[in-house]
Amino acid sequence: MITKIKLNSCACYKDLTSLETDKKVNLVYGLNGTGKTTLSDYLYEDSNPKYSKCSIEGFNNEEIYVYNQRFIRDHFYEPGNLKGIFTLSKENKDIEEKISEEKKKIVDLEKEKEAISNELKNINNDLKKKEQRAEEKTWEIKKKIVDENRVLDFCLLSLKKKKLIFNKLLNMDKPLQKPKLSVDNLKKEAETIKGSSANKLKKLPAINFLPQSLELSQLFQKVIIGNKNSVISELINQLENSDWVNEGAKFLPDRIEKNEMVRCPFCQKKTITKQFNEDILSYFDKTYENDIINLKKILSEYNSGIDELPKKEVYISNPFILEKKNEFENYYNAITQSLMNNKSKISEKIKTPSQKISLCNSFNIIDEFNQFINAINKTIALHNNKVENKEESLNNINIHFWDIMRWDFDQTISHYLGDQASIKTKMKELKKKKEEVENKISIYSKNIEKQLKKTVNIEEAVFSINNGLIELGISGFKIEKHNDKLYKIVREEQCENTFKTLSEGEKMIISFLYFRELCKGKQSASNHLRKKIVVMDDPISSLSHIYTFNIGQLIKNDFFINRDYEQIFVLTHNLYFFYELTDINKERRKDKQKLFRLIKNNSGSHISEMKYEEIQNDYHSYWTVIKDDKQPPALIANCMRNIIEYFFNFVEKQDLNNVFQKKELQKPKYQAFCRYINRESHSLGQNIIDFKEFNYDVFKDALGLVFKESGYQKHYDKMMKKLST
Repeated sequence: MITKIKLNSCACYKDLTSLETDKKVNLVYGLNGTGKTTLSDYLYEDSNPKYSKCSIEGFNNEEIYVYNQRFIRDHFYEPGNLKGIFTLSKENKDIEEKISEEKKKIVDLEKEKEAISNELKNINNDLKKKEQRAEEKTWEIKKKIVDENRVLDFCLLSLKKKKLIFNKLLNMDKPLQKPKLSVDNLKKEAETIKGSSANKLKKLPAINFLPQSLELSQLFQKVIIGNKNSVISELINQLENSDWVNEGAKFLPDRIEKNEMVRCPFCQKKTITKQFNEDILSYFDKTYENDIINLKKILSEYNSGIDELPKKEVYISNPFILEKKNEFENYYNAITQSLMNNKSKISEKIKTPSQKISLCNSFNIIDEFNQFINAINKTIALHNNKVENKEESLNNINIHFWDIMRWDFDQTISHYLGDQASIKTKMKELKKKKEEVENKISIYSKNIEKQLKKTVNIEEAVFSINNGLIELGISGFKIEKHNDKLYKIVREEQCENTFKTLSEGEKMIISFLYFRELCKGKQSASNHLRKKIVVMDDPISSLSHIYTFNIGQLIKNDFFINRDYEQIFVLTHNLYFFYELTDINKERRKDKQKLFRLIKNNSGSHISEMKYEEIQNDYHSYWTVIKDDKQPPALIANCMRNIIEYFFNFVEKQDLNNVFQKKELQKPKYQAFCRYINRESHSLGQNIIDFKEFNYDVFKDALGLVFKESGYQKHYDKMMKKLST
C-alpha cells in the first residue's frame, strides 16, 4: 500500500508537497490545472527522469493500474485497437477448486512468512537500537576527546558520523596490552609537528667549562707570605696577619722623603718613615707578587669561562626543556651557583693570600647537566625526524590514537559484539525458516500458473465491455474479438479507424470500461499474486452529467468494496462527482476513506487533507479562489466572472447592463474589471497578465460594488465572511 507520495520540481509542483495516507480509498479534488494530471502521470511512469525528485513510500511491488489520458493514448489512439490478456475463472470447476486450495495454502504460508518477517524485523530493530546506543557511546571520542582540542581532529578526518566511528572500532582488534601512551601524550606530540608552526628545533649546547682544571691549582692550598729575611718579618709573623699589613701598605705613598714622616693607615699618626716603608716593601718581595699575579690570572680565566657559559635563555625557549623546567633549573642553577662560589673564594684568596682555600670540583655537576641535555637532544632529534617525515608521524599518532580508543571503549564494543552474535544466530535460523516457507509458496504458485494457463482468454472481457455499454445506454457500436489476444471496436456502419469517429465522451466510456476489465483480469498469467493499486484521473471528463452518477456507482461497486484491490486513488475536478464517491457513513468513511484537496497559486501546487464538511459546490469553490490573493490573476478574474454569471444569470435571472452603468463602477480604476466581465471571450485573462492591469484589491472592491449596487450586499458579506471563518 502506498503510504506517501512526494512531488517536487515537476510541472506545477515547484516545491515539495506530499500526499500521506493509510486508507484504501483516497479521493483528490482539484480544479483544472492544479496538478491532477501530473500526479497520475507520475504514478503511470514513475521512472521518467523528470520525476527524479519525486518518490513513493510504502510501495511493495504492487501492480499499479492508472487510468488517465496517457492510458487512453497508449491503448487506443496509437495502435488503433485494444490489447490485453485476461484471466477468467469459469472454465473448469475442478481446476478452480484446485487453484482455490493452492491459494488457501499460499495465504496460510504468507501469514507464516509475514510472522517470520515481523520477528526478523523486531530483532533487527533490537540490534539497531543496541547499535545506536553503542554508537552514541563511541561518539564521545569526537565530543569529549577531539572537539576539546582540535589538534587530533585529523584522526577523524573521514569519520564525521557516529556510525563510521563505531564501525572503525568494531573492525579493530583489542590491543594485547594497555597502550603506554595517553591521549595527552599524542596531543602534545601532534602539536609539535602539525600545522604551520611545526618547525625543526636546534640542538641544545652542552657546557664545556675550560677553566675547570684551574680548580685544582696548588696555589689555593699555599700560605702566601712575604720575605722572611726582611727586618720586619719577625714582627709580621708575630702578628700572624701579613694580609692585614699588605692591605694597609697599599695606602702608603709610592715615595717618602728622607726626613719625612707620613700617616700610618691604621693608627692615623705620622709614624711611617722612609726606612720603615722600604722595610715593609722588602717584606712583600717578587715571589709574593708573582703568587698574587697568578691568583689574579686564575680569577680572570675563571671569570671568562663563566661569561662564556650558554645563557639560560638558550635552553628555556625549547619546548622540551619547558616540559622539564624544574629539573633543568636545578641542574643549571647548581652549576652557576658552584662556579660563582668558586669565583668568590678565589677573590678572597687574593685578598688574604695567607689563607688556604678549597674549591668545589664542578666536573660532576657539569657532567650531570650535560647528560640531561644529551637526553633532551635525543628527543629533539626524534622530533626533527618526525617533522621531516610529517605524514608518517601523523599516521603513527593516528594508529596509537585508535589503539587507545579501542582499549578504552572495549566494554562497549565487546558487549555489542556479544549481542550481535546472539541476534545473528537467531536471524540465521529465522531466514532459513523463511526460505523454506518461500520455497513452498513458489511450488504452490507454479502449480497455480500451470492451471491458469489453461483458463486465460479474452472472451468474457469482450462480453463484459459490451454489457457495460448497454447498461450505460450506448448503442451503435460494440467490441468484437480481433484475434486470440486482441479485440476491436466496430460500428453498425463499418469504416476504417472506427475508434477515432467516436465522440470524446464515448471514447472516455469505452476506455474506462476497458480499464475496468484490465483491472479485473491480468495482463499475463504470471502476475496473479501481485496486489493491485488503481488510480483514476477524472474518469467522467468530457461525459454528459447523465453518466456522472452511473460511473460513480460503477466505481464504488467494482473498486471500493472489492477486496481484490489493495488501494484506490480517484482524482477529479467535479465536486458533485467527488461528493458522490464520498461515503456518507462517518464510521465507514473514517475507516476506509481519506479526502484531499489540490490547490495551485503563485508558489505552485500543494496537496492538503480535506474534511468531509469542507465539500462545496463549484459556486463556493469560486469564492474560495478569489479569497486567496496568491492565486494567478487570470484565475481570480475568471472566478469573479463565473460568480457573477452564475448568481445573476442562473439564480436571480437579472440583466447586469444597468449595474455596470452605475456611477461608482464608472471610475477609471474599475474599467479593467468592467471590460473583463462584459467580454464574451475569456481572452482578457491573458491580457491582464500581459498589460499588468490586474490589481487584486481593485477587482475585489469592484466585485463588492456589483453586489451592493444590485441589492445583494448581505449575500456578498455572507460569502466573504464564511470564507474567512
